[in-house]
Amino acid sequence: MRNRVASSIADNIYRTIVYIVLIVVTVVCFFPFYLVVLNSFTPQSAIISGGFRLFPAGFTLDTYKFLFAGSQVFNSYKVTVTVVFVGTVCSVLVTSMYAYVIAHPKVKIRRVLSFITYFAMLFGQPLVGFYILMVNFLKLKNTFFALFLPYLINPFYCFILVAAFREFAFELTESASIDGASDVHAFFRIVLPVVAPSIATIALFYALMFWNDWWLALLYIDKNSMHPLQMMLRQMISNLDISKYLGGAATYLNISAPNDGIKMATVCVTIGPILLVYPFIQRFFVKGIAIGAVKG
Repeated sequence: MRNRVASSIADNIYRTIVYIVLIVVTVVCFFPFYLVVLNSFTPQSAIISGGFRLFPAGFTLDTYKFLFAGSQVFNSYKVTVTVVFVGTVCSVLVTSMYAYVIAHPKVKIRRVLSFITYFAMLFGQPLVGFYILMVNFLKLKNTFFALFLPYLINPFYCFILVAAFREFAFELTESASIDGASDVHAFFRIVLPVVAPSIATIALFYALMFWNDWWLALLYIDKNSMHPLQMMLRQMISNLDISKYLGGAATYLNISAPNDGIKMATVCVTIGPILLVYPFIQRFFVKGIAIGAVKG
């Protein structure tokens, strides 16, 4: 009886500690978002006089009006949404097919391909050589393809799918081939539905990667009209002439540059869609990673 009481007290203490830790972590993670959203509605004069605040010091929509007065935000949104959609579809398709080849037991060069992928994951590509390849040989400078083609295959995501494909019963594809199905038909109609949770997880990873990427735009895009959202945010942080970059009029709202409120508003506009979509697709994370992690 005493052991049961002691065990119950220990369990309650453990739960209490876990809850406290989770609450603290939640507050720490939520605090930056709160600070950004609050100060995006704070007048510029209040930010200049008192800095960033934990509690409201006035309310204004001037920063958002100024942000949407020009065309840069809309252009960047259009570019980002297009890159996320096209890049995610192409990357998931290419990565899944490549991972299936590595995982298939009848492919003789699967170990060589696996080694090449692992080597690329460890060492990456040389920046200068890759830039010369993209610009001088492929002629992708200032083109839409430069924003997603270098990320078609991520080695880490590829190995997650390889582990998922290795759990697949390849006898099913052999039976389908006997019935007259081609390899392509068997892959899309039989294999992919079985590993759908892992595919959904990888698709989400790729979508987040394309949404948050600014590096490719920095390397290969010189036109402001082709800048994605993250590159727009980077330009605003490093560019003193915010009004010229956004395409708005500096005298419209009489806002001096650099403007911290505009930067905070840009962050809210940039991360808003991801925060709204993420809770609905989070359930695929655990299931997809677990399926792809049973066999390493």
